[in-house]
Amino acid sequence: MYAWFSTDVTIRPDDIDLNNHVHNSRYVDFVLAARYDQMARCYHMSMEEFVTMGFSWVNTETYIQYRRPMRLGQTARVWTRISEFYPRSVRVEFRIDDAKTAKECCRGHQMYTMVSTIDGRSVTIPDDIRQRYAILEQTEDNTDGAP
Repeated sequence: MYAWFSTDVTIRPDDIDLNNHVHNSRYVDFVLAARYDQMARCYHMSMEEFVTMGFSWVNTETYIQYRRPMRLGQTARVWTRISEFYPRSVRVEFRIDDAKTAKECCRGHQMYTMVSTIDGRSVTIPDDIRQRYAILEQTEDNTDGAP
């Protein structure tokens, strides 16, 4: 299995819905923010580097299983890892916990397809990118206590 990485996200007032907890759509934003952070910090290849190379990622599938609500004042600890590589896409698993209690709030997965920034069509993931993102072992950037 590939390594888990975590990023903390502070719950802000604009994340809260009419039921006084984080709106379901914001969890997708939390995962996106975590992946953006982790691409540069943990995989050492930022989104800007992909764009410079003529590539981008498109989210083609999202599944979320909600377990408990998050509220204003909490910090979400967003765990992600690549679980599978496909020729043109990757499956990213995620889990979002309350950072203080470590209780799971939701889990799920997303599929990201690599596309050309020139024409928007899907492209095969180059081997060098696949190798940079295929981190198997624990590293100093990989926080202990991964799910």
